[in-house]
Amino acid sequence: MNRILQSENLTALRTLDSASIPLIYIDPPFNTGTTQSRPRLKTIRDDAGDRTGFGGRRYRTIKLDNQSPAPNYLDAFDDYIGFLRPRLEEAHRILSATGSFFLHVDPREVHYCKVLLDEIFTRPCFQNEIIWAYDYGARSTKRWPAKHDNILWYTKHPTNYTFNLAASDRIPYMAPGLVGPEKAARGKTPTDVWWHTIVSPTGKEKTGYPTQKPLGILERIVRVHSNPGDTVLDFFAGSGTTGLAAAKNNRNYILIDQNPEAVALMQKRLRLSDPA
Repeated sequence: MNRILQSENLTALRTLDSASIPLIYIDPPFNTGTTQSRPRLKTIRDDAGDRTGFGGRRYRTIKLDNQSPAPNYLDAFDDYIGFLRPRLEEAHRILSATGSFFLHVDPREVHYCKVLLDEIFTRPCFQNEIIWAYDYGARSTKRWPAKHDNILWYTKHPTNYTFNLAASDRIPYMAPGLVGPEKAARGKTPTDVWWHTIVSPTGKEKTGYPTQKPLGILERIVRVHSNPGDTVLDFFAGSGTTGLAAAKNNRNYILIDQNPEAVALMQKRLRLSDPA
């Protein structure tokens, strides 16, 4: 049931059966107009360094050769919505009767994408705009720093869909003193604003893929919006985080990407996730 397909995604989508997939998540290029890459950095102790670390110690940053497992690419489209439209139409066709579709974009394109999805899925099938908020990276001094992404959730049917809120992870109350010790210890289910750190540049989860998303975000989506044994589809699969979230939670996956480096990374990552 688990498949990794090296293919142009529109071509591959047209081979999948209608109403066959209960959950689809995609994180397409954001049309940022920049080249996506992830340089490799190393820090060493240096009293004359460019940054301060734990205990006030100084460190110097060294930029290493870029050895990302995926090639750098120019994230720019003459007609971004024209690029997405046929792929989103195929996603709607493939989605099961009680299925959910998630589109992960950024604030610059989200309003155009929502109008397109309202047209394809119909407005009653829009359920939420989830804000993934994080706090990492450079700070603008000319405007409020942009530190969130947008995740649009649509369903095939406006009221009949999978939503297992009890399966969600729980998060701390912002004011635990107002709810009492028992509720504070249990935590609460998330709202439509998800505070979650990015993939740490130095953490074990990092693969080096330039647009990798955190496993915690994908696990929340998989657990709440599908059931054990369901199949999850990601046709901009990249580093394979969607497949890993599915595998860790007893779901099947279909991952599509046309880059051979991404496919090789996914194959390695999913083998490592195999408990055998």
